[in-house]
Amino acid sequence: MEAGNKIGSTAHPTSLHPPVRGDASSGTLGRHLARRLVEIGVKDVFSVPGDFNLTLLDHLIAEPELNLVGCCNELNAGYAADGYARAKGVGACVVTFTVGGLSVLNAIAGAYSENLPVICIVGGPNSNDYGTNPILHHTIGLPDFSQKLRCFQTITCAQAVVNNLDDAHELLDTAISTALKESKPVYISIGCNLPGIPHPTFARDPVPFFLAPKVSNQLGLEAAVEATANFLNKAVKPVLVGGPKLRVANAKDAFVELADACGYPIAVMPSGKGLVPEHHPHFIGTYWVESADAYVFVGPIFNDYSSVGYSLLIKKDKAIIVQPNRVTIGNGPSFGWVFMADFLSALAKKLKKNTTAVENYRRIFVPPGMPLKHGNDEPLRPLRVNVLFKHIQDMLSKDYAVIAETGDSWFNCQKLHLPENCGYEFQMQYGSIGWSVGATLGYAQAAKDKRVIACIGDGSFQVTAQDISTMIRCGQKSIIFLINNGGYTIEVEIHDGPYNVIKNWNYTAFVDAIHNGEGKCWTAKVRTEDELIDAIAAATGEKKDSLCFIEVFAHKDDTSKELLEWGSRVSSANSRPPNPQ
Repeated sequence: MEAGNKIGSTAHPTSLHPPVRGDASSGTLGRHLARRLVEIGVKDVFSVPGDFNLTLLDHLIAEPELNLVGCCNELNAGYAADGYARAKGVGACVVTFTVGGLSVLNAIAGAYSENLPVICIVGGPNSNDYGTNPILHHTIGLPDFSQKLRCFQTITCAQAVVNNLDDAHELLDTAISTALKESKPVYISIGCNLPGIPHPTFARDPVPFFLAPKVSNQLGLEAAVEATANFLNKAVKPVLVGGPKLRVANAKDAFVELADACGYPIAVMPSGKGLVPEHHPHFIGTYWVESADAYVFVGPIFNDYSSVGYSLLIKKDKAIIVQPNRVTIGNGPSFGWVFMADFLSALAKKLKKNTTAVENYRRIFVPPGMPLKHGNDEPLRPLRVNVLFKHIQDMLSKDYAVIAETGDSWFNCQKLHLPENCGYEFQMQYGSIGWSVGATLGYAQAAKDKRVIACIGDGSFQVTAQDISTMIRCGQKSIIFLINNGGYTIEVEIHDGPYNVIKNWNYTAFVDAIHNGEGKCWTAKVRTEDELIDAIAAATGEKKDSLCFIEVFAHKDDTSKELLEWGSRVSSANSRPPNPQ
């Protein structure tokens, strides 16, 4: 069975007759899927083996251009596919029937929230078991194979249950092409007895997808541009704000084109950091509060986190909201089937240059203060978190990418100034603690040209710590700053209680035990600024070819002022009394 949007896979005109690799007897579902993953850009698949997917894994391993990365658990395999998709544009994971599928579910939900195309492949029951209703292992003891499918239907854009080879080719290609078209995860279940059986539909290499480009309604585009230009050209101090949907709309270049043309200050929503160029001369920082008489929000998501507990109250009559396929001006009108990149490029040619707001900002701008340096008489002063991030800032260049875990790392990393082409990723919409361990694994596996700096709190690390093992196994060279402050700091600032205190680990000893002398891994404990300086020097010098794990001790109350304010406002939003009935 299949659900979700279906599209055809039309052959590219120059690819109608690619070379056939073997005859019909060698054409199998498993080989087709492996070749299709390679063709769409997946070179690494994150997996956890189970008896229902083992034959499929054999076929994935047999594909010379595909690398199978075995993970410690399904949750991290899903998080790794999420991180991989952020760097490569698409990711994939393979797990087993029900127990694997339900374990990966949380990671796939996060990928859905972040508009990431992740191909989630699950080994399914033997095709003969459909319709005969046996009770199988890895189930809840009922003759129902659809439990997992029903769970995935709300967090994927398409689902394919392959239990018949006759329509397997169509189901696989429809699901994968839908993931690319919608930029959302898809779910594919494959009967465990099917991957190795030859079938005529798989007799040749997959014909490359030709996904027809989305083209704006020209009349709607022209009307939206004219109305927006009239609106903004009357404003005194307009501002341009980038949001998280710039990625899914593939509109980052068009955003810069508009910013260059209009002269407005450009800011980034907290959830859009990394998608707006911070080296741009008109960049003014993170947009937390209102500050203009007109603003253009490009790809925003206004949730309780990004709006600081709904305290950021957008006045609709002053706003242009540009979504991936729609433009809304003030309280109206709204123009549908107008695509973001088309709209921004066309608008850039119609706006009058207006640098008033930039000039005002430069007049009132006060540079952030620098952390105080300790004197020679206090070399053992405990390391402060703001000092840690000052040194992380000094590390950044185009050769690095930052992964920020849910928690105070959100706020401290938000203040980092990203050099040109420095990567940056975090998960603000879904906010699943522990995401960053798997995401670091996946991102580093995809972006071989960058070294990942991951900032992870101790509470989050305890959720997903095992896949440090996979990073070492893959020879990754990331630098992980583990901030040990004794608990769930972000939860403390929302609502404190004894449940926010965790058992302290000897984190470096834990990582050393996982290392176990196999591969390259180096650890350090840091309590003072001098120790931090030495650790960073080692990580970027003699240990630059190793995975570097630096445990930083911080006081439990040493948090950013932004977290303090944000936590109190989110707490207020969470504790609103019921509306009177």
